Amino acid sequence: MNGKIVIMGIGNWLSTDDGVGVHAAQSLAKDPPPDTLVVDAGTDVLSALSFLEDAARVLLIDAVQCGSEPGTVRRFSESELSMPERVHTAHTVSLLASRHLLPPGADWPEFTVLGVEPASMTYGMELSPAVAAALPHVTRLSREIVESWRAETLHL
Repeated sequence: MNGKIVIMGIGNWLSTDDGVGVHAAQSLAKDPPPDTLVVDAGTDVLSALSFLEDAARVLLIDAVQCGSEPGTVRRFSESELSMPERVHTAHTVSLLASRHLLPPGADWPEFTVLGVEPASMTYGMELSPAVAAALPHVTRLSREIVESWRAETLHL
């Protein structure tokens, strides 16, 4: 793997659990995994694209509605998110659909998404108890994923 690893939290931190990606990115940015760029992209998908230009792999963290119990954390590939009947996320799909906005010749990185089932998407800056309880798991899993990507590089 050549290129950098980016962890990107996306979502609206003014809409309770929709901001889980932002909360996760802010937590991870305090002590980022080695050689990993952590980005709090919020809902600004266009500005987030500049962080993808040199990335080899991107871990997106977002609220994802798929009918699970609130606070459930699921891992998705980019292809799984292209099945809208199974997964509902406004921000991740918007970001993934914007690949044509990268400069000509820019490679599209490999994406993995950590989706957290929201309990509430109403106005508010605090996560619901179920999603707040899942946040340490999200940050721990994010670190494990990055570490596994780095281990793959060592074995190539």
